[in-house]
Parts: sequence; C-alpha cells; structure tokens
Amino acid sequence: MEVRNRVRVGVTMGDPAGIGPEIALAAIANRRVTSVCQPVLYGPKSSSERACFSPGVLSAAAGLAALEAIEKAVADALAGRLDAIVTGPINKQALDLAGSVWRGHTELLSHLTGVEDVAMMFYSPRLSVILATVHVPLSAVPQLLTQSRVETVVLLAAAELPRFGVEKPRLAVAGLNPHAGEGGLFGQEDLDVLVPAVKSVRERGVNVVGPLPADTVFRQAIDGRYDAVIACYHDQGLIPIKMAAFGEAVNVTLGLPIIRTSVDHGTAFDIAGKGVADETSLINAVELAAKLAGRSFSMSEGRFPSGNGQPH
Repeated sequence: MEVRNRVRVGVTMGDPAGIGPEIALAAIANRRVTSVCQPVLYGPKSSSERACFSPGVLSAAAGLAALEAIEKAVADALAGRLDAIVTGPINKQALDLAGSVWRGHTELLSHLTGVEDVAMMFYSPRLSVILATVHVPLSAVPQLLTQSRVETVVLLAAAELPRFGVEKPRLAVAGLNPHAGEGGLFGQEDLDVLVPAVKSVRERGVNVVGPLPADTVFRQAIDGRYDAVIACYHDQGLIPIKMAAFGEAVNVTLGLPIIRTSVDHGTAFDIAGKGVADETSLINAVELAAKLAGRSFSMSEGRFPSGNGQPH
C-alpha cells in the first residue's frame, strides 16, 4: 500500500520535558506503525527545539508546547487533514503553569471539539474500563456522580463499543461504596443514583447490570462475563486496568467527532532523557487509532503483541 493511501494519524509528543519525545520518535519509526498509517508528528520536531526543555524539569514553557501541539492536531483532525490523533503524555502541573484551565486531555478535547458528552475509556483485550468521573478530587465524586452522568456514560459505551468489535456490549456498573453500598448501610449513592441510572438505560435496551461491588466486578470482566466496566472515579477504574494490562491498554476518548487514542501512562519525569523509556503503549495507541480510522477493527485484530516494543 502506498503512503498516500494510508490513514494519516497525528502523534503529539506530549510534555517535551517528559518521555513523550523519546517514545514518539521511536514509535513513528516502528514498522508496526509505518505499516498501518502515515504518522504526522506534532510538537518540537528538531533536536535543537527539544533541547530547549530540560528532561524531568517542570515548566510553563513545556506545558505551553504540549498544549499548542494538541490544539494544532485537533484542528487538523476537525478539518479532515488527519484521520485520527494519538496524544503523548502531558503533565497537568505544567499545563496549569502555562495558564490552561484544563486538567487533562479529556476535558481539553471536549472543549476543543465543542462536545459535552465524552468519556475516558481504557481499552485492552483483557479488560476495558470507562470512567464516569475523571480528574477531580475524590471528595467531589459523590456530587458529580449524578444519574444523568451515569446514564450518559453507559449510553456512550453501548454506542461506541461496536466500533471495537463488540456488537452487543455487556456492561457492568461498579458500585461507588464498598459492597455497592450494601443496601444503604455503607452510603446511599448506589441506591439513589446508580440503581435508577442502570434501570433507566436498561429500559432503553442497553445490556447493563449494577451497581456491583467494585472488588469483584473487574475480575468478572477479565473472566469474560462483561465487555466493559463503568467505574465511578479515576483510581477505581485505573488501578485494575493497569494491574491487568499496563503498557497494553489504550486510552480512548468516547463521544468525540474525531478519533483520539493515547498511552496508558504519564510523563515519567524520573526517567526522561535516560534512553530507557518504552514506546510500546504509544505504538499500541497508534495501531488502534489507525484501525478505527480504517474501520477494519475486530477483536482478533485488537489483540496487541506483548512486550514487542524495543526500549528507547
């Protein structure tokens, strides 16, 4: 297949003081990437531009560079110049220093594309998790976990999972409280919010159950009982997915008018510039974005090789 016929996938480097530039440069040169798409790099491209940022050093300049790369890639995707985008890891403190009010990719992408109803999903063949709330303090979760929000996330999951080869998604909602509230003994949110939300979307034809105790539902999903789990808050969902599929899972934003995937890890300031960062997660993210853009995705195609990325 000639390059001009391949899907074009924009790859942002993320925070240039982190491992983003290292893994981005390694990934776009990897045959697993070049065989499925034409990668287009966003961020400081030349070595002299990258040399302006000290590895592992937090700065407003690095945050601004990461932000500008995302904005440019999204603009190109919306204009049809890209078929998908893949984002490298960003540092939320650096974004804050740069004056951004957005605390993560999900919120920023929602703003840039003008879409309110979005959700963060971590996809892997072993386990897929969708988050009902994202980058917020744990104390704020009960207020943000409304019936409307839960319904929106479940409906997004049901609508978008067929793109990943899951024709009739079987979904489970994890309880917020221990034992899913134990009938109200450990909190009312499960009874007052999650139960009616699940009932409402079931009445609309969605195959979903819950709330189920979070200490067992992720194991049940890994064993094949459910295709995805809706988690109530960030760490409830990310701890099991990173235990089960770290480096293999791909971060996908559901509900956007563009295809966006990302890595399942952060900027890793502690190893930035040391030549030991592993680009496997970014390669997986590019492969998935290319398959989604090419509309040729199936569950068998989605099974990423394990540990094939070479350290860089």
